[in-house]
Amino acid sequence: MTGLFLSLSVSGSALTSSKTTLVLAYNMDRREFTASLLAGGCAGMCVDLTLFPLDTIKTRLQSQQGFYKAGGFRGVYAGVPSAAIGSFPNAAAFFVTYESTKSLFTGYSATNLAPITHMLAASLGEIVACLIRVPTEVVKQRTQANPSLNTYRVLLNTLQEEGFRGLYRGYGSTVLREAVWWRRQGGRLDSWQAAVCGALAGGVAAFVTTPLDVAKTWIMLAEAGTSTASGNIPKVLYEVWRSRGIPGLFAGSIPRVTFISMGGFIFLGAYEKVRRTLL
Repeated sequence: MTGLFLSLSVSGSALTSSKTTLVLAYNMDRREFTASLLAGGCAGMCVDLTLFPLDTIKTRLQSQQGFYKAGGFRGVYAGVPSAAIGSFPNAAAFFVTYESTKSLFTGYSATNLAPITHMLAASLGEIVACLIRVPTEVVKQRTQANPSLNTYRVLLNTLQEEGFRGLYRGYGSTVLREAVWWRRQGGRLDSWQAAVCGALAGGVAAFVTTPLDVAKTWIMLAEAGTSTASGNIPKVLYEVWRSRGIPGLFAGSIPRVTFISMGGFIFLGAYEKVRRTLL
């Protein structure tokens, strides 16, 4: 989830500082880039770990076995090691890709192609970040839905039963969810927009994309070899609708909206605090 909050802030005050030299293909000086990178990673970790119980409740509400069978309100920090390990590099991967892609199109920043440039940079950033996010998400969600197992055991079981490919189950649905979220957000936000409207816009976008999040959860938690595990998103959405109706498609929407809305505020505050400390 960290890429969502990072996308709100990288276009704000972190990018308004002076850009003095071209270093390693980035149109930012080395110190500013490093500070922004570390600040983004730390802020992402802060959000993920602070609001982790909400994420656990959301996963259990969306799971095929039902909320209480998946653990209910017990062990809401199950799977937190996976989130902690993946949070920083996930945010860092998004930031590096986002900035490097924008730098390649710097000449278009003052033209009507600027919004497209930012959307392209964000999309590529999410695709790369998901290479780190999806494996940690798979392990995290399976641990959340099976609190009797620890993170290491879930990882071991996944590798033994499905191999390395099992860690990337749900990659397509995760990328699609992020892409739709960005479109709903309207792409790049200025700093004042992120501060004033970020929570509201993020909450609306989170609610609208909940069905895709449900599909992702079903795909990641499905038993290996089943039709759901194949990752056919339209088919999974139809399966959810047929078995649980519209409420099933929006299962977990309340904790998801709360996570995104509160996370935006926490991320922006932590990002600016860490960045100012480093600079």
